Amino acid sequence: MANKFYFHKKRTNKYTIAFYNLENLFDTKDDPNTLDNDFLPSSEKHWNRKRYEKKIVKLGTAISNIGFLKSRKSPVLVGVAEVENLKVLEDLVISKHLKQKEYGIVHYDSPDERGIDVALLYQKQYFEVIDSKTIPLLVDNQVGIRDYTRDILWVTGLLNNEKIHILVNHWPSRRDGAKLTSYKRVIAAEKNREIVNQITVENPEAKIIIMGDFNDDPYSESVKEHLVRHDLFNPMERLLTRYRGTTNYKSQWNLFDQIIFSHSFHKYEKGKHSFSDASIFDENFLKIYKGRYKGNPFRTYAGKKYIGGYSDHFPVYVQLKWNKEK
Repeated sequence: MANKFYFHKKRTNKYTIAFYNLENLFDTKDDPNTLDNDFLPSSEKHWNRKRYEKKIVKLGTAISNIGFLKSRKSPVLVGVAEVENLKVLEDLVISKHLKQKEYGIVHYDSPDERGIDVALLYQKQYFEVIDSKTIPLLVDNQVGIRDYTRDILWVTGLLNNEKIHILVNHWPSRRDGAKLTSYKRVIAAEKNREIVNQITVENPEAKIIIMGDFNDDPYSESVKEHLVRHDLFNPMERLLTRYRGTTNYKSQWNLFDQIIFSHSFHKYEKGKHSFSDASIFDENFLKIYKGRYKGNPFRTYAGKKYIGGYSDHFPVYVQLKWNKEK
């Protein structure tokens, strides 16, 4: 169980950066401006206060443990997707296993029709926000009508006093078919590329982290051909196998959840951060433990059936070494 991670040893110079799709973290109140009817007490899913609070505690448990065994601390930055509003994030950061970490929140409401957003959580003792903004993702559907999807969240801040840019994404889904919708994710990749170019024109050595649920794998056209160029590195490429990924559909693993970063993290400089390692956080307590779907992410619902798990995605993370001055 998750508690096995909580033992006391000296903290290291490693800092974990994570991304986690929280799978429909909705509150129980009706928002007339969004399509949240599936997540109300009166819905067929019977999404009520008890179930909501249970999910909040479970997600807090998972987040607090990401990368803990190697760094001896909870992640300093956590990008999240599929959150309904600021209130659910506020409930999450004061939950049982996160309260002591004092996470700050960067969140904006997006135009997504379902009302789901991305956000960034950060431990205030390690990270200071300098600036934040959202970048609209303008894509049309097949008949030329705008598809209202999640904005890109761009946060600039100081991690242990080093300036870092973070882009948090949740790209358009594959719901209408992977091939039919691939152009939307290419547009999303190109918009991230524009931001990267804008940053590096000012500072070619800028530290940039791009994270999110891309709804595409590391070798998909959007990621491989339109986003990752000579100045970016995708450590997730080596993690996807037939037996491992972050989400599973029809017995096939995908690694839609990725963290990509600038090659400047490969440089060793005192007082700066450099790349150490990357992984999928797929510990057993986050998995279905028996039956046909054994080993898959232990999700909250299977269709309309409540099973009380965490999420239908595993988190991913990278770890940075802080090369102290002394």
